[in-house]
Amino acid sequence: MGSTSLTDLLALPATERLELAMGLWQSLDHAEQEQALAVSPALITELERRWSRHQHRPEESLSWELVRQELGLE
Repeated sequence: MGSTSLTDLLALPATERLELAMGLWQSLDHAEQEQALAVSPALITELERRWSRHQHRPEESLSWELVRQELGLE
């Protein structure tokens, strides 16, 4: 099998890049997938803090549309 550069792979149509990405992900065994998705205890603590704040003060939340607009993405 010949060597393909990352530049060549990135030039593939989106559907082919997605198929390649899914194939790579599925080539990992369960332990490798779990390790790739590992979340640190510090991040878990921060996410729980943010979720608790949202539950107690949902009116302070911003919509995804507003966040995207404020970031200049829309």
